[in-house]
Amino acid sequence: MYDPVPQLKLSCWAPDPRAQLECACAKPLATWLPGNRGLAAPGVGEYSFTMTKFVLAGRADCPFYAKAELLADYLQKNLPDFRVHKITQHPHVWEEWLEDLCKKNKWNHKNSPIIWRELLDRGGKGLLLGGYNEFLEHAQLYYGVTSSMTTEMMKVIAQENLMTHIEDEQEKEALKQLIEPLNVWITSASSRPCYNLIPILTSGEVFGMHTEISITLFDDEKTEENLQILVTEMWDLVSPLLQSVSICTRVEEAFLQAHVIIILDDHTDKEVYTLEDCIRSRVPLCRLYGYLIEKNAHDSVRVIVGGKTFVNLKTVLLMRYAPNITHNIIAVALGVEGEAKAALARKLKTTSSCIKDVIIWGNISGNSYVDLRKAKIYNYESAIWGPPHFSRPVLSLIFDSEWVNKEFVATLEELTATGKQFGAILAAHSIATTLKYWYHGSPPGEIVSLGVLSEGQFGIPEGIVFSMPVKFENGTWVVLTDLKDIEISEQIMTRMTSDLIQEKLVALGDLIYFQPYQSETLSTKRNKKTTLSTTNDNQEVQSISDVLVSEHKDSIHSSVLQEEEKDLVMSDVDFADLISETNPEQLLSQEPINEPEGKTMEQ
Repeated sequence: MYDPVPQLKLSCWAPDPRAQLECACAKPLATWLPGNRGLAAPGVGEYSFTMTKFVLAGRADCPFYAKAELLADYLQKNLPDFRVHKITQHPHVWEEWLEDLCKKNKWNHKNSPIIWRELLDRGGKGLLLGGYNEFLEHAQLYYGVTSSMTTEMMKVIAQENLMTHIEDEQEKEALKQLIEPLNVWITSASSRPCYNLIPILTSGEVFGMHTEISITLFDDEKTEENLQILVTEMWDLVSPLLQSVSICTRVEEAFLQAHVIIILDDHTDKEVYTLEDCIRSRVPLCRLYGYLIEKNAHDSVRVIVGGKTFVNLKTVLLMRYAPNITHNIIAVALGVEGEAKAALARKLKTTSSCIKDVIIWGNISGNSYVDLRKAKIYNYESAIWGPPHFSRPVLSLIFDSEWVNKEFVATLEELTATGKQFGAILAAHSIATTLKYWYHGSPPGEIVSLGVLSEGQFGIPEGIVFSMPVKFENGTWVVLTDLKDIEISEQIMTRMTSDLIQEKLVALGDLIYFQPYQSETLSTKRNKKTTLSTTNDNQEVQSISDVLVSEHKDSIHSSVLQEEEKDLVMSDVDFADLISETNPEQLLSQEPINEPEGKTMEQ
């Protein structure tokens, strides 16, 4: 006759509540239990068992799951052929997960936990045992085990289970990102900046040396041949981080599962005759991109807008048509910042990398100010020398105020003129550096210029994209509103914001004509230049361009001499230059909203 079944119970003597189980007798639990369908009758002198696995699933914060888990762990530890597999689900997804499980197996169960048995040597569908009460009854019947865990202890363990579940999910997500590549989409991929950007992205410098990337080149169908050549060159790089390269020319498939979207300037193959047309031509494409980003891209997608024309306007339009990711859409301002640093470096006979904290305010591709009040220079060879972290204010080393207010302004004006604004190398490097800061943080203590949506900081009107000082940390950006001594006068602020506000209003159809900002002293000049000949369309357009160019040039130099301080410098882009371009941006078939009549010149 076989030994009786040992009587097991949960006791409270152990310091660890998860170990509050003890055997009432010293005999092993590996005893054949008559009537146990999971165990076979032993032969002479041996015990024989059928391997049984119980699956225990429940809501991560369920106290009854915690109690059943402790009981199952004890049985697995003491019975050599008892196995348990545990599944926890977050409370937010538990009901949906349970419904799908029961539907698949044709079970009827509503609560947490749910427990079923699988026979490993037979296979097939599992046998539903039930919930906690059924599992406890099963343990008492077959193994003589009972539980005495208190309700308070059940709740404590349930909260521990929830925290552990969340941590496990975060670890799985991190590992998943290492396995699954980062999906990077580049628009207007046949443009020159894209060619210079790709080697930087695939080098590991931007996203990290352990992050694999998948690049999708998005452009028009007629550029597909050039894109195929580019794909071949990309594979020739033999980058260990480049997992895949693909081409997309179908609009409806754009930005599928994108983690990063880089918006470059679009191709220009349609003529426009007025500045207002040029502004409004940005709306259809931004509206389409915004819709596709919200529809197809990853929930945490990051969108970075580069280019040389209407950068702020395109960014604010994307925010309008993709409102769920507004904070994750930014405009690159490091190109203008780099040009300003290079001009200063040439004057001071040093390298531009030694100059830090130059702030770009305003319209990245238009009326912007270069603020040197916080600018510092490191490793500068002079009578005063210090360790690598020692710096000196840039303005204390530039003694020629006329150079700052005239030559420096003229140099930046020439460099940032439309059609000349960044070379392909500078554009690519600016985008890559901004992305690097976004993912890994900007250098500690360093000021970075970035075009972001204004929320009223520094007295800037809300609702426009404005370049301002920020820092990157923890995967996001923060506006440096705590900087001291960077107040901007009302007249300077008006000059910078006027064009941005008008661009937005004209683009959305709320304003018919764009009026470039002028000081009162120049208003009479405009009145003298409003009469134009209408005998020839080309002459008419050129006359408009000459008027606006003259107005901008006059306003630049007169305002700098009369209004600007030594430490605040303005760089300006002439919007009139856009009028004389023969091929601005390709217009989509969609029309801008609220488009007013009569915006073009009469033929």
